[in-house]
Parts: sequence; C-alpha cells; structure tokens
Amino acid sequence: MNESNGRSPYPLLNNRRTRIDLMKTLIAIIFTAILSLVLGRFLPWWSIAIAAFAISLFFQQSGISAFLAGFLGIFGAWGFYAFWIDRANESILSQRVAGLLPLDGNAILLILLTGVIGGIVGGMAALSANLLVRPKGKGRDYENYYRRKFEIR
Repeated sequence: MNESNGRSPYPLLNNRRTRIDLMKTLIAIIFTAILSLVLGRFLPWWSIAIAAFAISLFFQQSGISAFLAGFLGIFGAWGFYAFWIDRANESILSQRVAGLLPLDGNAILLILLTGVIGGIVGGMAALSANLLVRPKGKGRDYENYYRRKFEIR
C-alpha cells in the first residue's frame, strides 16, 4: 500500500469489495484444506467433497471463487499429504504406481495428478454448494420455476 493515499500499487486491489472477496476466498481455501485433512483421517476419500461443500455453504462467493477455493484447498491438502507419504517411504510406492501409469515412473507427476484429481472433486463440490445457496435473482419466480418447466401441457 502506498503510504500517502492508502491505495494498493495493484489496480485490481484498490476496490474494498475485491479485497474482501479475496480474503474470503483465502480463508475458504485454508478451512477447506484443514477440514479435508481432518475428515480424511476418519472417513473415506470422498469426504473431501463433504469438506469443500460444507465450507462453501458458509462463505458466500461467486461461482469461480467457490470453485477455486475448493480446488486449491483440496489440491494443496492432497498434494501435501501425498508428498508426506511419498517422503515417508522414500518414494518406493509412488514410483511403482507411476510405473503402472503412463508417467514413466515419475513420482512427482503422480503426486501432482493426485492433487489435480482431488482438486477437481473439491472444486465441483464447492461449486455445487455455491449454486445451491445462490441468492435469488431479480424477476425470477424460483419457487415455481421447476413446477412450470416440467408441467405437462
């Protein structure tokens, strides 16, 4: 921030609303990563979707922000956890699994692929929650929208 006028040198961050949205997204990323790691210790792998969905219910964001928060939170958590496990067994298991896939035995690519797959699941779950609680638009009758759409005429 510039001391004289309190404005950021980055033009996109000069808007207060943009900064608040960015902070909400960063907090959602952190909470999603933490909750997914906690749930992953006790529940099956798909509990990451529950974590991303739950966090996205609490943070009102745009669709792209919700998807990115879910994607980056789970990508970071799964990538970190896969790297942790990989280092614990000196990359023996990940090199063997990467040899089965078309990754030429590259353990780092396997870790990135693990993070991307988890990130897509988390991003879609967060986007689903965001679309579920999106505020009502102007001029649309959401209470009777589907009733009229599937009405037999």
